[in-house]
Amino acid sequence: MPRFPLNCWACAIAVLLGSASHADDSTVEIAPITIKLKRLDTARNGLSTDTGSSTYNFDATDIEALPLGASTPINQVLLQAPGVVQDSYGQLHVRGDHANVQYRINGVLIPEPISGFGPAIDTRFANNINFLTGALPAQYGYRTAGVVDIQTKGADELENGAEIGTVLGSNGHRELNASISGVKGDWTYFFTGTGLTNPLGIENTTRERTALHDKTNQSKGFGYASYLIDSASRLSFMAGVSASKFQIPNLPGLSPSYSYTGASVPASANLNANQQERNQFQTVTYQHSGDGALDYQISAFHRISAVDYQPDTVGDLVYNGIAARIHRQSDAYGLQSDASYKIDARNTLRSGFFLQHERMVVDNNSLVFAANASGVQTGFTPLGIQDNNTFGGYTLGVYVQNEFKPSQQWTLNYGARYDHVNTVTTEGQLSPRFGVVFDASDATRLHAGYARYFTPPSSEKINTTSVALFQGTTNALPSDANTAVKAERSNYFDVGVSHIVNPQLTLGMDAYYRQVSNLQDEGQFGNALIYSAFNYAQGRIGGIEWSANYHDHNFSAYGNLSRSVAYAQNLSTGQFNFSPDQLNYIANHWVHLDHDQMWTGSGGMSYRLGDKTLSGDMLFGTGLRNGFANTDHLPFYAQFNASVFQKFKSSQLGNNTVRLSVLNVFDRAYELRDGTGIGVGAPQWGQRRTLYLGLSHAF
Repeated sequence: MPRFPLNCWACAIAVLLGSASHADDSTVEIAPITIKLKRLDTARNGLSTDTGSSTYNFDATDIEALPLGASTPINQVLLQAPGVVQDSYGQLHVRGDHANVQYRINGVLIPEPISGFGPAIDTRFANNINFLTGALPAQYGYRTAGVVDIQTKGADELENGAEIGTVLGSNGHRELNASISGVKGDWTYFFTGTGLTNPLGIENTTRERTALHDKTNQSKGFGYASYLIDSASRLSFMAGVSASKFQIPNLPGLSPSYSYTGASVPASANLNANQQERNQFQTVTYQHSGDGALDYQISAFHRISAVDYQPDTVGDLVYNGIAARIHRQSDAYGLQSDASYKIDARNTLRSGFFLQHERMVVDNNSLVFAANASGVQTGFTPLGIQDNNTFGGYTLGVYVQNEFKPSQQWTLNYGARYDHVNTVTTEGQLSPRFGVVFDASDATRLHAGYARYFTPPSSEKINTTSVALFQGTTNALPSDANTAVKAERSNYFDVGVSHIVNPQLTLGMDAYYRQVSNLQDEGQFGNALIYSAFNYAQGRIGGIEWSANYHDHNFSAYGNLSRSVAYAQNLSTGQFNFSPDQLNYIANHWVHLDHDQMWTGSGGMSYRLGDKTLSGDMLFGTGLRNGFANTDHLPFYAQFNASVFQKFKSSQLGNNTVRLSVLNVFDRAYELRDGTGIGVGAPQWGQRRTLYLGLSHAF
């Protein structure tokens, strides 16, 4: 269970699997390698600090206890932490923020991909997931609502061998996975790949058990290898790839809004729009930890991310007034470095930099109808409009901070970072950070922090639509205002306490407040399921979280409850996406953000009986916002999940695991979105009851 502490790869894997069983065990030197790598792992972890932040940890046992185990998408793992709200398309929101989450693997920041329907990173390779939120130290910039730091499996967890598995679901879900790992000489390696098909790729647009036109095919792969140069240094390589195809689900019973001369109009239930997403990244890292006080690592990275939307040409035209073939691609590369220097027993100085260059390509080839100034269709043969853009730029960040321990009870971390971005906007900011931890007793710890944040807009979410090109068409935008999206700036305050009631039970409480200028939000504007960023002039976000964690021998349980409010006022960019009525209302009223959910909760438990484990978890919420200008919210929902899995070993069958899981045990139909609200597209319903059977074999 989550602990709340006090403070196209398939082929390659198949080849590796074929050779794994023939490994020469006589060349393996696991014990000496393990000792050296553990020291390097400890040094690498020491490069980061979480003083003053709220930290939640999921280890391999916690992940295994989730209903789908290692097959659980990483966004659903994070939903078990306090203050994390689920949304459609695999999105999640942390403490009233829209996405704004960064992912790190072994301390290396992974450049963010173009937003889509689910995470590009697989949970299967994670040995430990640390989730940081709140007032973060100066080391962390750009995406600051939450930091997901994934530690890969190391020499302690890896064996020379392989594993294959499958997950079969009652809704037609079919998944295959394979992995290979080992320690050989000075090398440590781990490779994993997953492929799946599912007739429910995106949330259903209706409450029915099956969706119309919603099939997905997905494949993911990840590889990690490290070479121990000597006892003080190593070279590590990581690479990940994902490729996904989605059918866009249909909403039946709609009436055409436009006429197309000579075309056979399909029913809205029979449209055939599709979206493809491709992501890949590679990193190479050199780490050094000598006998002295200096530890450091430097990484070079590269990432390519692309999304393509293919419309149902006739259908999109007659129902939406536009059929747009959209291509977005981002190519980024750069350097990251972090270092720590232990000045003396009380002071540890940390510093580093981040440099990224990015090139973004946006191709938008649209078909529309001619229309008058009132939006009434005047032409019945489509017109072609090409609206392509290419832009790029760089992001630079540097930081320095000192961790000071004046006594055994107190730990202070203070520092600052400077960030500069030159893409669609040219801006910079010096951001001070301060965090403190006070151990009031052996059982009680208090923490507090302040952070000044600078959040530049994601290049892949910049809407480059040329408003003038679509005037006099059925895709004429409500407003001609087209101010470039700006970087968000905020002051973040966080305070919390955790208390060990007894050796089994730990309780925690955390409160936060954020004052924001140029608050960034995202919305789905148009027929493609691609998000675009915009700014509110100002925002106010605050909340409080409670958590409990219980562990006693073979039984574990946890629970979280969060209260959050997120308001904003006056649109300062992206106004062309909004109607005059919306613009006027938002200019004069504080409105809820569309992802604001008043109450959110999660919980779970597991019981281990020999080689068998029974577990369950649940999520509930009072509903995301809907209605005109987010003035209302959707009904309360709750989802319960359960599983039982058993590991068994035999001389004939080897090591095996069997898992039976049920998601949405009570088959409750609930809406995540109803198609109304600021920047909200079609309705989306939660997944109905689904049974899964998982089988795995290790050899």
